[in-house]
Amino acid sequence: MGMKCSECGVCCKLFLINLTEEEYKSGRYKTMFDEFVHDFSEAEMVGANILAQKEDKSCVYLKDKKCSIHNFRPQVCRDFFCDTEDKKFKEMIEKIKEFKDN
Repeated sequence: MGMKCSECGVCCKLFLINLTEEEYKSGRYKTMFDEFVHDFSEAEMVGANILAQKEDKSCVYLKDKKCSIHNFRPQVCRDFFCDTEDKKFKEMIEKIKEFKDN
């Protein structure tokens, strides 16, 4: 089960990254609307617990196709690999393949 990141950066361009409550409260990550929202339940309701994005909709931490916060990336990023066979990621895997084929 040697899952390894291919460092293509596609998942960092296609998906919104939801932080856990602990990650959000740590203040370690730049999030959407973080200047307006400071409570996690409120943040979850308005989507402010999502990592900030650049203008091109890629993750704000994606630099030269690599994660600039790799050592302390959010849990959801740690859990996902584009070669996983985990059924919960099936749709995401399909979107990545579609993106790469175009």
